[in-house]
Amino acid sequence: MQNLLEFIKTIGVPRIAAMGAVALALVGFFTFIILRVTTPDMAPLFTNLTLDDSAAIAKELDRENVAYQLRGQGDVILVPRDQVARLRMQLAETGLPKGGGVGYEIFDKSDALGTTSFVQNIDAVRALEGELERTIRTLDGVEDARVHLVMPERPLFSRDKVEPSASIVMRVRGTLEPGQVRAIRHLVATAVNGLRPQRISIVDEAGNLLADGAADDGNGGGDISTDERQIAYENRLRKQVAAIVNSVVGPNHARVEVNADFDFNKITETSDKYDPDGRVVRSSQTREETSATNSNNGEVTVGNEIPQGQQAQPPAAPAAANAPPRDESRKTEETINYEISKITKTQVTEGGRVSRISVAVLVDGTYVKNDKGEVVYKPRSKEEIDQIAALVRSAIGFDQKRGDQVQVVNLPFAEPPAEPIEAPSGWLAALHFSKDDIMTSIEWVVMGLLGFAVLLLVVRPLVRRVVAPADGLAALPPASDSPATDAGAVAETVTFKAQPSDTAKMIDIAQIQGQVHAQSVEKVGEIADRNPHETVSIIRQWLHENAAA
Repeated sequence: MQNLLEFIKTIGVPRIAAMGAVALALVGFFTFIILRVTTPDMAPLFTNLTLDDSAAIAKELDRENVAYQLRGQGDVILVPRDQVARLRMQLAETGLPKGGGVGYEIFDKSDALGTTSFVQNIDAVRALEGELERTIRTLDGVEDARVHLVMPERPLFSRDKVEPSASIVMRVRGTLEPGQVRAIRHLVATAVNGLRPQRISIVDEAGNLLADGAADDGNGGGDISTDERQIAYENRLRKQVAAIVNSVVGPNHARVEVNADFDFNKITETSDKYDPDGRVVRSSQTREETSATNSNNGEVTVGNEIPQGQQAQPPAAPAAANAPPRDESRKTEETINYEISKITKTQVTEGGRVSRISVAVLVDGTYVKNDKGEVVYKPRSKEEIDQIAALVRSAIGFDQKRGDQVQVVNLPFAEPPAEPIEAPSGWLAALHFSKDDIMTSIEWVVMGLLGFAVLLLVVRPLVRRVVAPADGLAALPPASDSPATDAGAVAETVTFKAQPSDTAKMIDIAQIQGQVHAQSVEKVGEIADRNPHETVSIIRQWLHENAAA
């Protein structure tokens, strides 16, 4: 113990503190390396969780003794990557995450015997709102949603029926497209009995009105604007034309633009048309009159004046040849009524008729290698361009009377097609790393470089400073009783005290040369402290002697 204490006294407090600091730094650094290497790779188990779901999932993970981490404001939970699938299935079995709100599980724990109809109706509305919120949150671009449904009851003895309505507040990422807003409206409308899409209002978290539930567009119940209808029609034609052209020239070798002119005027037309050739007999009436008179040579008698029906029957004539001559007349009238063909046409043309279609197709040529091995552009033939134009006209329903136009132009693109990258084969295929493998390798390399830098730049200088002896003091002569030697020692000591760092060097020399040398040095130091003026005089004398020499 005495030797140990002497060794500690010889080393000194600064060196012991330096050695302790180096030891603690090394222990801390390698502890960090070991913990970082042994820590499992964490992956998100669930994201965008509510606080209730986060608390419930954390409780389940604690019960299963699974290590996890919380990120953000508790809405992201990280677990070991190799346990993600198992934990998701296990939590799904328990109904987690619930997604916030209350769904149809509200009826699982309810007491049907002691519940009134009013409470049941409220629970049904709450459950429907919760299920709609969960469904809307699954859509891309929607972070959170709140749904409020108004389901009015029809009063007794009332003929008027109040329609239901809904309001939705959403927190979105970025901006929702009009098609996405329309999809949400129809999603909620079809889930609620009697709810129309026009009765649904949608507002984002900034208070911007995305859909107005108080206004009716009056376009047949479909809340699609005229611009959206035109854009949808143009996009559909563009996809059709691009698909058929790319199948001929190859992908990324054609650009298609479609412009459709729509007539959104609502026209009501009524016309009456008569066909003179299409006659039909409606009614026919025929009248025929016949009259006869006897010839009496102009004699006027009473018998001639008596009507024929009231005349007395004359006696029978003895022979037909003796009968007097008679005058007869016949009149026939015929009336025919014809019905002429008539066509009454009432035509109502709704807004949205296509008045003209213009299609522009830019087709790239082919790229071949010449004799020098250079890739050069080669235009397509006129017959191929004409065939592509014919396909485009057939795809859009080309109508020349309507004024449709189709232009197919062959020009080189500004950027030539990139050469395909061949997939590695053979032993190179075994070196195909995934993204996770690359990130893990980079992490190991960085940690190795960091450890090497700590050893080289921090540990090595500290160890050399603590252990290595001083170069200037290693050559000091041993102490003696002669005045010259003492003076030299004093001079050496004075020179040593001029630099603060020489103290550590003297300690190294004392440790190497032994306890006797250390005592001599200490004695020389005491002499110099007691006789500072004599020490200075000796040093000056040495300087003059060296100058004279």
